[in-house]
Amino acid sequence: MIAVVLSSHGHFSQAILKSCEMICGSRDNVAAVTFDVGESADTLVDKYRAVLKMLDLRDGVIFMTDLFAGSPYNAACRLSLETGNAAIVAGLNMPMLLEILSSPSLTLEEAKQVAQRAGKEGVRAFEPISAEDRDKEEL
Repeated sequence: MIAVVLSSHGHFSQAILKSCEMICGSRDNVAAVTFDVGESADTLVDKYRAVLKMLDLRDGVIFMTDLFAGSPYNAACRLSLETGNAAIVAGLNMPMLLEILSSPSLTLEEAKQVAQRAGKEGVRAFEPISAEDRDKEEL
């Protein structure tokens, strides 16, 4: 199974992991890294390195960050150049993470594609339907 590292500004990465665990249970080879107020990019890279030492990286690691080009994303880019077998996906959300955690046999490339697809497809808006349309659906 690939390693999964979540990272965000503040404690979002820890909270979203806990929320996903409520739905699909705890998973191995997953970690959350926070980027706290007052920390430097170098501190964040050090946090990533510490977490990576605790994970099984044989199948690679996917970094899932909150924002494209934010500090957690940029630090993941730096680490991916060092570690090699890594993918980075920005825009972390629950559908994306649930799909990855529920699919332990994915390759790194598959995980990157699945995360992007699930992340996009999981964003929906409520669209009320008329009683007439609802009746048609029931037929």
